[in-house]
Amino acid sequence: MIRVLLLMNALCVSVAPAVFAAEPSQPFNVLFIAVDDLRPEFGAYGAEYVHSPNLDRLAQRGVTFRRAYCQQAVCSPSRSSLLTGTRPDTTKVWDLETHFRTALPDVVTLPQLFRQQGYFVQGMGKLYHGGFDDPPSWSTPWTSPKGGHGTYGLPENMAIVKAKIEASKTAPKKKKGGKVRNYGPAFEGADVPDNYFHDGALADMAVAALRERAEQQPFWLGVGFIRPHLPFVAPKKYWDLYDPAAINLAPNPYPPHDAPEYAVLPGGELRAYHGIPTGPIPDDLARQLKHGYYAAISYMDAQLGRVLDELDRLKLSEKTIVVLWGDHGWKLGEHGAWCKHSNVENDTHTPLIIAVPGLKTAGQQTESLAEFVDIYPTLAELCGLPLPKHLEGTSLVRVLHDPAAIAKTVAFSQYPRAFQGTALMGYSMRTDRYRFTRWVERNNPKQLVSVELYDHQTDPQENTNIANDAAHRGLVDSLTTQLLAGWQAAVVTE
Repeated sequence: MIRVLLLMNALCVSVAPAVFAAEPSQPFNVLFIAVDDLRPEFGAYGAEYVHSPNLDRLAQRGVTFRRAYCQQAVCSPSRSSLLTGTRPDTTKVWDLETHFRTALPDVVTLPQLFRQQGYFVQGMGKLYHGGFDDPPSWSTPWTSPKGGHGTYGLPENMAIVKAKIEASKTAPKKKKGGKVRNYGPAFEGADVPDNYFHDGALADMAVAALRERAEQQPFWLGVGFIRPHLPFVAPKKYWDLYDPAAINLAPNPYPPHDAPEYAVLPGGELRAYHGIPTGPIPDDLARQLKHGYYAAISYMDAQLGRVLDELDRLKLSEKTIVVLWGDHGWKLGEHGAWCKHSNVENDTHTPLIIAVPGLKTAGQQTESLAEFVDIYPTLAELCGLPLPKHLEGTSLVRVLHDPAAIAKTVAFSQYPRAFQGTALMGYSMRTDRYRFTRWVERNNPKQLVSVELYDHQTDPQENTNIANDAAHRGLVDSLTTQLLAGWQAAVVTE
């Protein structure tokens, strides 16, 4: 099998020989890092006020995709799409309650492909969403830190959660599908060790796995960090990296003008946490929340650094591809809203860094549009593995070779809504200049309900919907044709 993999890897390099400084002598390993709710706001993306030395260090080893987009801005649909290489309308995963195997029982996932091709494949932490593990993906059962790794470190916050749990035992049962939210505060900075929380314990597990795998290659190791997902909990030392007075609030705390009222919702996920009002978030609380979000990034970044350090110490960096992605973007008060759950740029725009040993373009950035469905074929090509026919993305290897190259003309996202008793789907398209969204009835996609159009050249924050302006009727028609042509028509061939 190793000989076959070596041959495949050589064939892969022959497709794009100038990508690497030297042809690898053995198949690449893959370190696959998922980060929950990480928006592209850290040093490598120009946000120097965020303390992210290890994210930035990884960016120096690879290519940073400045315009990467998820297929749906919520955990399970995004992850299901990425790991199957297909889009939400194919996975049939538009919510947090459906497993992709229901619609695609025989689909070969990204880690499963590597397993089939002779790799040892191991997953830990949050890779698939929540309880939706996928046993066929792994060579050894998926694991996650358990026991002794609490959500909160302060006794008073643990007491709040305990009281809510006790109260829920006697509360009236909710209707089917309803969930009891026994959440504590939305943020905390306790003076505890890093591995008291999930991500520190996960880094311990990842370091141990790398040591074990160092003598058993090739391997594919998936590591899923959960911060900066709510609650914004991180050891106090990471909060101390920031001056609260220097944290700026969102410049556009209001809904997009002339957009449909369902386009952006205020963020119910945040409101489930203790002490968060149901209405607008006051400025002082908004600043605390942003402080917590940045502290959580820095905490996760430090755990990433431990994993990268071990990769270097074991001399695995020179033969391991590292890919890091955040499953979707996030709003921090933009449009008067919080969290994800929409088609706006803040939610669909994602971080993506791909580092390949010997990459001649290491440290560069690209403006090429990219989608999360592109990660599957990219890793397969880099490692010389056959591409399954079900894939709905495009390899980005050409862009890794030449960051000025263009892989596709548009990136697609979507998000479902229920409005006045009607189920809607918003299909959104990001072009080089515009964001264009068509809202249609889910049960009758030909029935158009509303349209959004934002010009990023004049309105990069997407504050004014210009779709209803008669002056843009021709543009709307042209973008409609482009969106309906689908992802296949967007691929740029050499």
